[in-house]
Order: sequence, then structure tokens, then C-alpha cells
Amino acid sequence: MKNNTLKEREAQAMITARTLMEIDAIHFNSQKPFTLTSGIQSPVYIDCRKVISYPEARRVLMNYCSEIILEDIGLDKVDSLVGGETAGIPFAAFLAEKLDLPMHYVRKKPKGFGRDAQIEGESICGKKVILIEDLTTDGGSKIKFCNALRDAGAVIANTVVIFYYSIFPNVPEKLAQSGLKLHYLASWWDVLKFCRAEDTKWNNKILDEIEQFLSEPTEWARKRI
Repeated sequence: MKNNTLKEREAQAMITARTLMEIDAIHFNSQKPFTLTSGIQSPVYIDCRKVISYPEARRVLMNYCSEIILEDIGLDKVDSLVGGETAGIPFAAFLAEKLDLPMHYVRKKPKGFGRDAQIEGESICGKKVILIEDLTTDGGSKIKFCNALRDAGAVIANTVVIFYYSIFPNVPEKLAQSGLKLHYLASWWDVLKFCRAEDTKWNNKILDEIEQFLSEPTEWARKRI
């Protein structure tokens, strides 16, 4: 299959942004900033977990993710989908069902009792897998999951997420150095573009502050210490 054109991907990004706004998964609070998994303070936060509660939103976004797997990666390059603990697990399950693929999930660390397993499901050794997650900020958790999967004998070269923060310019390169290619539906820049073009709950003052953060996240956070 041919890769989606840039125009098609841009349209998907705008629909993804609209979908996340409609289910109130996107939040802004500059007075009480959110702490991201990377540790940085942010005026914006996205809760992709809300998608699981909205069947239509879930259907739209999982269709787009399945297109990435089918068209950009190829079913011949995947034996199983792996959900990252915890937010990636339901999305991996939805996609595995849609694409009729096996599924595993990977913990952040071995569970510490029983079989002390870090990866659940049948043996993953020798299987070509794709890591499924809700989002990525600095890529750190993706690399840790990737390392655990490789230690277990899996072959992994791709990760698919719904949302990419796109605030740290070196993330794709850092993931590439770990042999991992990032695929995503939308970023904060797409949300900003959508909000500037549409009538949303956020006025220009809020959008300007979001843009300031996206352009210089570390500096924005430093000024609020």
C-alpha cells in the first residue's frame, strides 16, 4: 500500500485535534501548571485515556492508527502489538482486535511476585512487534519499554502513539538512535493550528501562551519557578 499523502496526514491531524477537544481531553492551566512524565512544568496537558470512554472518538483514532500500521509499517513487519503499561494497553487491545493480531503488554518493571514477569502474553522471543502507547513527551519511556522487549528477544523498530508533544526537538533522533521510529496522529502544534482556525474555548491570549511554551518549554517553566 502507498503511504498516506502529506495532505491526508494533515487532515487526520486536524480531525484528531478536533476529536480530542470535543471529548475534553485537552487542558490548559498556566496558574497551576501540570507536571509531565519528563518532569517539566507545562500549562497544557492531554489525557488520552479519556478516549476509551467515547466509542466514536475511539473508532476514529483507532482507524487512523490502524492505517499507520497497514500503510506505513506493513502487516508483514508485525507479529504482535504491545501495549505499554498502563495507558497503552487498551489501545493495543483495540488495534489487535481490529487488525486480527496477537497482543502482549509490557510493564514498567517486573511485577515482583509470581513469575516476576515484565511482559505478559505468550513468549515474545523472535516476534516482530510494535509498541502502542497513548502519547510521548521526551521518548524516555518508549526506550525503556523497547529495551525490555529486546531483552526478551523481541524485534522492534516502530512505536505508534495517538499524541506527540513535539516540544523537544531531538526526540525523533533519540528514538532513532535506539532503533525506534515514532508514528503519531497529532501534536500540540496541530492542536494550536486547529484552535487558531476554529472557534474553540481558548482565546488568543491563551493560544499565545501555549505557543510560547511550545517554542521554549524549558524557559517557560523556568520563569515560573
